Amino acid sequence: MKFMKMLYRGEHSFDFPALWRKALTVSVALVLISLGALFIRGLNLGIEFEGGTSWEVEASGASVADARDALSGTAAAAGKIQTVGTDSIRVRADIGDLDEVAEISAILAEFAAVEITDVSVTTVGPSWGDQITNKARNALIWFFIIVAAYIAIRLEWKMAVGALVAVAHDILISVGVYAVFQFEVTPATVIAFLTIMGYSLYDTIVVYDKVREVGGRLTGTARYTYTEMMNLALNQVLMRSINTSITSVLPVLSMLVIGSFFLGALTLQEFAIALLIGIVVGTYSSIFVASSLVAYMKEREAEHAAVARKVASRSGDEVGTRSVSAEDVALGGIPTRVTRPTADGGARPAGQPPRPRKKKKKR
Repeated sequence: MKFMKMLYRGEHSFDFPALWRKALTVSVALVLISLGALFIRGLNLGIEFEGGTSWEVEASGASVADARDALSGTAAAAGKIQTVGTDSIRVRADIGDLDEVAEISAILAEFAAVEITDVSVTTVGPSWGDQITNKARNALIWFFIIVAAYIAIRLEWKMAVGALVAVAHDILISVGVYAVFQFEVTPATVIAFLTIMGYSLYDTIVVYDKVREVGGRLTGTARYTYTEMMNLALNQVLMRSINTSITSVLPVLSMLVIGSFFLGALTLQEFAIALLIGIVVGTYSSIFVASSLVAYMKEREAEHAAVARKVASRSGDEVGTRSVSAEDVALGGIPTRVTRPTADGGARPAGQPPRPRKKKKKR
């Protein structure tokens, strides 16, 4: 409880650079799992992408095995059969012949003891599926180009690189979750992925804008490395990112729980799952992926490398902490955990904001 109060009041001082290495291990593991799932299991693409015919009928208590037995002897028996919710059966097969479609519809109606008109049938041609796939790919490419240009002009190209890497990280992990659990990928899922990219970039740009603001005040003093300024900026925007994520997750959870599970709106489920995964991963990547990558690139600029050497030598002389040589700086050994003296004679990690003093009560 005390920790939450400190976090809410902005009295925290986390050492984010110390967490970046652990976060890198987590990200690499998640990306490898996602790539493995994509290559081994693949994506469960919806009919809109692959083409074919889909049947859906309400059959309370029926199982996939029962439906497959009923369809034995037809081309649909070798297709994909799954339960939808608790009382519906969905069959998908690459069948375009109208007579075969009508025959399978009649079999499913008899199997579920309903009228043939109660069997929902959707047929999509392969050319339509190719068009949907191409448009989704083109939308993704144009999104990356426009966003990269905007961030490069508004901020700088290194921040554009960091933001795009974070977005690619988010999409890959989100798609990997779909591959692992074999959630169906539909046009609603693609829309959710595009929404995820926008959300992830929003959170990342907030961090970048804050570090630029902090850098504008502190760069001229030559007392802080770029990593320390990034750490200070992350501490200042952390609560804002958490609040934004919570307010975004709540309506998504409402769509997922109430809309899909209680009301049976499957389109909402497809959309909400992707959004929920993307919001969580996007918040994580803006703090641990985008910021660390930009700090890594900026520390290798001549100006910031020189400041890092000065800070390292000065901190070693004043406080007695370890000093970092020029060779260490060149190899990436930036002093992200050097300490600074505090008013009470103690020390705190550099780049972390001091806790605000408590206001004295007026008597």
